[in-house]
Amino acid sequence: MKFLDQAKVYVRSGNGGAGCVSFRREKFVEFGGPDGGDGGKGGDVWVEAVDGLNTLIDYRYQQHYKGGTGVHGMGRNRSGQAGADVVLKVPAGTQIFEDDNETLIADLAQVGDRCLLAKGGNGGFGNTHFKSATNQAPRHANPGQEGIEMTVWLRLKLIADAGLVGLPNAGKSTFLAAVSAAKPKIADYPFTTLHPGLGVVTVDADGFVLADIPGLIEGAHEGTGLGDRFLGHVERCAVLLHLVDGTLEDVAGAYTTVRRELEAYGHGLWKKKELVALNKIDALTEEVIADKRAALEKSCDHSVYALSGVSGAGVQDVLRELYGIILKSRAQQPAIEEQAQWRP
Repeated sequence: MKFLDQAKVYVRSGNGGAGCVSFRREKFVEFGGPDGGDGGKGGDVWVEAVDGLNTLIDYRYQQHYKGGTGVHGMGRNRSGQAGADVVLKVPAGTQIFEDDNETLIADLAQVGDRCLLAKGGNGGFGNTHFKSATNQAPRHANPGQEGIEMTVWLRLKLIADAGLVGLPNAGKSTFLAAVSAAKPKIADYPFTTLHPGLGVVTVDADGFVLADIPGLIEGAHEGTGLGDRFLGHVERCAVLLHLVDGTLEDVAGAYTTVRRELEAYGHGLWKKKELVALNKIDALTEEVIADKRAALEKSCDHSVYALSGVSGAGVQDVLRELYGIILKSRAQQPAIEEQAQWRP
């Protein structure tokens, strides 16, 4: 299935049905009077996060969604039927923005989250509604209200516990394939990964979700290469694993380049907990590993792991460290949510 993480859609809620002007006319009934029913309400437009979806590809082929129109009122005080609602089903983690693509309307982070995007128009009152002692035969009714139309952007940010970052060909896809059942494309040329991928990693009979995004190069925040638009998929991660290709001459420069792009992207991504690992050590000697590890530790100012996605050396140590950080983040999350919901 093709991956699509951004889509623009037009939505319009349904118009309300018009009220009815009617009078009761029956044989042998001395007093008739107004009996026009109210019009039905127009259909709403909802957005709901559902399970089983991981892309917005459905909105690549259909961009217009309209709620049903309410049925007009009828005689004998019969109200019109409400128009059918429209529900846009999206993956968990989808954000909804206004037409400017900057103003956030809603963030559907969990399965089951719903957002009323456009409310349907109210149905008009029939002439029964206007009868009174001084106006016993009203001959007017209200038209239904117009629906609301708007254009919105849907932007998907994958739900993952940990994210992989690094330069192209740093071995991110190889690492993801080695620690999970994911089957990303792997080749010996840059930008093999063209869209984010997810894999479930098992550690101590439990697991977490690991996200792999296309590599960053210098100037990515200005659109160079594939740009930095895929960084949104690791914004929700508790920890980042920064892989550095150990076969490069300047490993410290490679690390600094990616860190600069993370800081230029913003959204607090560069402040996240980060583990740094020297990758592809299976192609290096012990002496070279020690030298490059020391240079990398000096650049990032904390300890550096050494691993190989091909041979599996050092992989389990990194996974256990990632898992420990994720467990702490999960333990803190309920307390944060409780504070956010508390009201005086």
